[in-house]
Amino acid sequence: MARIFMKGTEAIAEAAVRAGCRFFAGYPITPQNEIPEYLARRLPEVGGSFVQGESEVASINMVYGAAGTGTRAMTSSSSCGISLMSEGVSFCASARVPIVYVNVQRGGPGIGTIQPAQQDYTQATKASGNGGFKMRVFSPSTVQEAVDMTYAAFDYAQQDRNPVLILSDGVMGTIMEPVELPPERSAQEVRALKEQCRSWAAIGHDSYKEPRATIDAGRWDTKEQERHCKKAEELYKSWPSEAETLYLDDAEVVVTGYGICGRIARSAVKLLRAEGCKVGLIRPKTLYPFPSDVFAGLDFGRVKAILDVEMCIPAQVVDDIRLAVTDRCPIETCLHAGGEIMGRDEVISAAKALLAR
Repeated sequence: MARIFMKGTEAIAEAAVRAGCRFFAGYPITPQNEIPEYLARRLPEVGGSFVQGESEVASINMVYGAAGTGTRAMTSSSSCGISLMSEGVSFCASARVPIVYVNVQRGGPGIGTIQPAQQDYTQATKASGNGGFKMRVFSPSTVQEAVDMTYAAFDYAQQDRNPVLILSDGVMGTIMEPVELPPERSAQEVRALKEQCRSWAAIGHDSYKEPRATIDAGRWDTKEQERHCKKAEELYKSWPSEAETLYLDDAEVVVTGYGICGRIARSAVKLLRAEGCKVGLIRPKTLYPFPSDVFAGLDFGRVKAILDVEMCIPAQVVDDIRLAVTDRCPIETCLHAGGEIMGRDEVISAAKALLAR
């Protein structure tokens, strides 16, 4: 398959189209603007619809409506824009309407900066909206992973009838790399995918004998709501976690990070290994479910410390690492925030300092 040189945001947009996405609504915000810009041109070419909403709130509700008809739909934003969408995402989760959305993170809190950061981990994995729902959350560290994860996200969303989040960041969104694009689904395949949603979608059923759309089911019935939550819990427990690991067999210090920090950590670990340092890597690919089993399975008779690398102050991923490790080794951090970019040399220095102790 031919490789093409693409920016991260544009590659995500193209992967969405190839996965069968036929509706996008969004609002401009740096550093994710190339996603809607690209889709404004691309979606009409495949018979899809693009809408620039008057706000993030309007946009997520348009996506909710489109997805409620069984159409593969998505939106994207950056950090503070995602916060505005949280109520609509909650509605999609409650109604079991499948959507995909992308957060290209920027500095915060509040409006923050337009530069890259990783300060939305807790929001993405713990509190994406009210009601206690969960989502699969994927974190790419290369443009190729961004393509592959986005393409798969639409199938996961439809399979689970649940929102799926791609948690990227401003570095991953703006870098350019060669990628191999997945096959583009044909118009016939896209129609077949939509037809699979017929039993629940709001498409105007001929008879009430057919199942009604979930979105207007009796949500005021507390027993029904509880049953709905129990079924959701079963779904969440079925999701696998995924992580990249390197050199864990003899590592004395394990470096971890996700997204761009995971990429920087991987590079630092390889350079440290070349110097003979016993350093390993755990890079979560799924942030929810978090790969707790990989951390819990470390040999703590040999592993003396874990170094958590994040572009976030205070650190957020470190909380999930602590839960997995349960005080069996110290955890230290290497951090930046507010748009300051992590440097590989900083990670190397922090890892060497741990080894020296």
